[in-house]
Amino acid sequence: MSTGRSDGPVLGYEDTRILFDIASRDGVLRAAQSIAEILPPTPLLPVQIGEVSCWVKAENLQPVGAFKIRGAWWRLSNMDKAARAGGVVAVSSGNHAQGVAWAARRLGIAATIVMPRNAPQVKLDATRALGAQVVLYDRPGEDRDAVAAKLVEDSGGTLVHAFGDRWVIEGQGSAGVEISRQLGCQPSRLIACCGGGGLAAGLSLACPDAELHVVEPVGWDMVGRALKKGRIVRADANAPSTICDALQPEATKPINLDILHGRANPGVTVTDAEVRAAQRYAFADLKLVVEPGGAAALAAALAGKVSVDADTVIMITGGNCDPASFASTITSDA
Repeated sequence: MSTGRSDGPVLGYEDTRILFDIASRDGVLRAAQSIAEILPPTPLLPVQIGEVSCWVKAENLQPVGAFKIRGAWWRLSNMDKAARAGGVVAVSSGNHAQGVAWAARRLGIAATIVMPRNAPQVKLDATRALGAQVVLYDRPGEDRDAVAAKLVEDSGGTLVHAFGDRWVIEGQGSAGVEISRQLGCQPSRLIACCGGGGLAAGLSLACPDAELHVVEPVGWDMVGRALKKGRIVRADANAPSTICDALQPEATKPINLDILHGRANPGVTVTDAEVRAAQRYAFADLKLVVEPGGAAALAAALAGKVSVDADTVIMITGGNCDPASFASTITSDA
């Protein structure tokens, strides 16, 4: 069995099966049913990548502007009455924050979100507008998990992890169920923006017959490196800066790696320039506003780093952009 240590090895087959019983395809299907009762499906839009017409899943059109609403809803709606009374604590640069805040407000649960001071102002403002209390920390400099742990200890609340949580993974996987229904079959290939691996893990459970490619910023490929090494890998102390603020976890979690091991292809990385090009493409050709982290998968496809076919689906995961930065990106040629 896993010890839960962040630097431990990937679990063996028998232990992995146990984890799959915890985060399961059946759970993904239940999550999809629950989410379908409160949210319409996001559109599957045609996109031209070179000579191939394939698809994008426009999760930037969710009520909170990102796919994170799925996992947050499934996690909070599975809390019992006593847990709900204690409130929830989450750590996020903005999209998970808004998903948790949205679900908490709908369910009448108090929410406290630990967010970096340098998070995009649009995400800070939106989280507060949804009724959550925001606690700021310095990134880099402070341990966000330690800040959250202290809040949980003081309040008795429930930590809602952004990706290393059974219900969050299952909730994110509901996007894969929607995709299969919209296509009329499982996609041949899924290309997913990846931070900690919650969405990727959920998609791998939802669409087990699809090839799965995870896409991360250069220097922040914690999931890709972990898949290659077969163990958790932490971000380097001198990791480069990236415009993909939503894709900067220090490491994935054992549950994510154990689900993805043997199910995901080796990861690929994208540069800031490739991400900006994808943002411009999405705006010009798809009429979509996409934040940097939400454009990473599209960037990989446009740059030819992942091949596509007619049943490939590219995840566009968020659209919560700082207006000034977005305006600068779409009016620039580089």
